[in-house]
Amino acid sequence: MALLDNAELRKQFPALLNLVYLDAAHQTPLCRSVLAGLNTFYETALNFAGPKTSWLERVEDVRAGLARILGTTSDTIAFTKNTSEGLNIAARGLQWEPGDNVILLEGEHPNNVYPWLAQRSAGLDVQLVPNDRAWADADTFAEHINTRTRAIALSHIMFHSGQRNDLASIIALAKRNNIDVVVDVMQSVGILPLDVAEMDAFAVASGTHKGLLTPQGLGFLSTSRDSVQLRPTYVAAASVANLQPDLVAGPEPVELHANSHRFEIGNFNLAAIYGLGAAVTLIDRVGVHKIEQHVLELGDHLLAGVDQLGIKLVGPREREHRSHIYVLGMTAPDWPAFLSAEGVRVSHVRDGIRVSFGLYNNPDDVDRFMYIVRRGLSTIGRGTA
Repeated sequence: MALLDNAELRKQFPALLNLVYLDAAHQTPLCRSVLAGLNTFYETALNFAGPKTSWLERVEDVRAGLARILGTTSDTIAFTKNTSEGLNIAARGLQWEPGDNVILLEGEHPNNVYPWLAQRSAGLDVQLVPNDRAWADADTFAEHINTRTRAIALSHIMFHSGQRNDLASIIALAKRNNIDVVVDVMQSVGILPLDVAEMDAFAVASGTHKGLLTPQGLGFLSTSRDSVQLRPTYVAAASVANLQPDLVAGPEPVELHANSHRFEIGNFNLAAIYGLGAAVTLIDRVGVHKIEQHVLELGDHLLAGVDQLGIKLVGPREREHRSHIYVLGMTAPDWPAFLSAEGVRVSHVRDGIRVSFGLYNNPDDVDRFMYIVRRGLSTIGRGTA
């Protein structure tokens, strides 16, 4: 067993006293240390009326901590508002010609589809390929690429099934064909180990309100070192390398930062960045590898229970191809309201009920959930796919 001994850690999350919280794939509950980080920002604003220099120093400290979790360097990371902003920067900034195409999986999160669909009026061909395997790998895309394929865009973990796509084989295929890869890591960052430098995707985007434990309104875009060819969607003072000390913008040519900071337009969501700094400290202390093993062990425990009840798992069972997300084929329409009334927080997705674990969950949460599901079966009926 590789479960975390998280009894003390659970005290950081007061929501666990009120709910059986199994919805990390939606968002994680606020923890005390992140709240303290938020309050640190607000206290300095309250008492010192905006010490901007120290705030910006903190931004760089947090950027370095996030880079450490991602396995990259600070210069490759731009802070954004959310995953969608990062994906839009990639979709709008890639240099493609009319008639080029981008490939996505059918059923992708809409925020990873609409940025590309919006480019069709300019001549981009968007191809949705079948997601008819337990997980996507190079073979999923190989027969669909051609000489006009400019990019593959996909999620590391699919939000509606929990499948862990084989990024290594997909990126290797793309590089052999001179194709860029844009990856949404919203469902994996902070929960599964990531090495963005080794991954070597063209662009990696995420928000911070799930595995990174920080309230909504903050995200990041990490770009490879050759992505200076990626055109920023917007340009402002924070994007420019030749900003004048007197802040006078003259007729001289605009020189963008030669790294990912070119995508920042300021001002930063400083409060959330302070919160993220506290979250990074907590995650570093626990260890992402331990978090991964913990959620997989909880998944084993959950699977044993649903198998006993004859409930179908929608996603893959293989450890290397699953994650913290488990979609149960409980399709009867009464399930969401029943579980909510029983104090269980989960999500209703396309194919059933989505259970998703965080570092704060434990086997008792799973046992309580299974007890409630057994009770529900006697009143709702099986209602399973």
